[in-house]
Amino acid sequence: MSRAVGASHEAYESRFELVIVMLCSMAGTLMQALDSTIANVALPYMQGSLQASRDQITWVLTSYIVASAIMTAPVGWLASRFGRKNLAVFCIAGFTITSMMCGAAQSLEQMILFRILQGAFGAALSPLSQSIMLDLYPPQKRGQIMAIWGMGVMVGPILGPTLGGYLTDVYNWRWVFYVNVPFGIASTLGIWLFLRDTHRDQSLRFDWMGFAVLGLGLGAFQLMLDRGTSQDWFGSGEIIAEAILAGLGFYLFIVHMFTSERPFIPRAVFADRNFVSSLFLMFALGLVMLASSALLPPYLQNLGGYSVTETGLLLAPRGVGVMFAMLFAGRLAFRLDPRYLMAAGVLLLLWSIWEMSRWTPAITPSWLVFTTFVQGIGMGFIFVPMNLVAFATLPAVYRTDGTALINLIRNVGMAVGVSITTTVLASSLQAAHSQLSEHVTRFNRALGVNAPSMMWNPQLPFGLQQLNGVVEYNAQVIAYANDFLFMFFISLPALLVIVLMKRPRLTPQTQPLEAVSE
Repeated sequence: MSRAVGASHEAYESRFELVIVMLCSMAGTLMQALDSTIANVALPYMQGSLQASRDQITWVLTSYIVASAIMTAPVGWLASRFGRKNLAVFCIAGFTITSMMCGAAQSLEQMILFRILQGAFGAALSPLSQSIMLDLYPPQKRGQIMAIWGMGVMVGPILGPTLGGYLTDVYNWRWVFYVNVPFGIASTLGIWLFLRDTHRDQSLRFDWMGFAVLGLGLGAFQLMLDRGTSQDWFGSGEIIAEAILAGLGFYLFIVHMFTSERPFIPRAVFADRNFVSSLFLMFALGLVMLASSALLPPYLQNLGGYSVTETGLLLAPRGVGVMFAMLFAGRLAFRLDPRYLMAAGVLLLLWSIWEMSRWTPAITPSWLVFTTFVQGIGMGFIFVPMNLVAFATLPAVYRTDGTALINLIRNVGMAVGVSITTTVLASSLQAAHSQLSEHVTRFNRALGVNAPSMMWNPQLPFGLQQLNGVVEYNAQVIAYANDFLFMFFISLPALLVIVLMKRPRLTPQTQPLEAVSE
């Protein structure tokens, strides 16, 4: 099957053009990454404006995630069929317009429809940006370029809630979406004017069967993960039906991919051992990245007593750690074995999660900042070498397909991570509350002397209420500690994945890429 091959750095007449294309493609990635989390803190404000219930307003997030997941897979085929430049311009412009429509939505139905369209347009931004930047620069500079690109991908979801909270407090929730408009317009113009077009194979036919069954599997799987906690998981007929549809969709897609003559995800990408190993490692990284981002804000606000602004400032060092590590990870990957660098990153990540499992709300801000900063460094040391290893031996003709697939796996990992940790947190909270409540009896002498006999007397309504508050608080502390410990254990297999990788030869030589004039 013919695939799109990008224009190399040699096809551009000046460094100015290269920088403009890089910045514009990065802006698209950053917008898409930010929008995966930036709306989270604005949901309570949207709920009142759109007259929605608590369950209904979550569809603002679910609709975006589901549409983005489904439309990420065919990005490689679309780029090959219509050209990477045309697809990038179309998607960035569509994402900008739908962002403006989301900000202007007057009802829940409009918001959900516009978020579905925004997710569909935004799905291609990250893989296209990664593919473009890999082609723009020779191999010896790709470490630095992937570091720059990775900052948008990694820092976007981390800083999204902070920026969303600021915009909502200072203006209103609609600016969470309007903030994309000026950057989207500039990115569209920059890509349209300066990006060189790629080969287009108009003879390609879309694999509707493969896309349909994969879309069914991804859509049902995302809905199951998103609604599982609120619907009591497999105690609900809805979740059982979604699980069956997800399993059926994935099974049919795998069978179709290995039996069809021209599947829209080429089988050849799975023949590269390093690329497949990177998929597993990316899944593990996505699992931890968004899950920890989702757990820390309520932990700090509800248990630590920090304000929204203070919480945002305390979480910022993790993003700083990611950027700090990425400044050096790309260069170090060419001087050291990148597998050692990834292993060091995984060990730092594991240490930080283990340390978080020992936290209490009385932890000092300085140690909290240090721990999250180290976690960010670990993520940065994993991300850049992993992308270099993944694409070092993958043929250039499959690069866009590979970037689409690796971004799809990252999104699935983030969805699975949030769902599993939310479920473990709820289960742990219930168990801890039950165990602590066993000690609240009239036979516990500690509750019957001095101040406790007046404030925590379970025989009095006021005392019982106060005592339940204390039990609930401590149960949450235990539940969060158990959740972080659970994240530690599910991250351990990442070390095994690195062992399975082969050391790539990151040399300046590469397959020549041919530019196509319009």
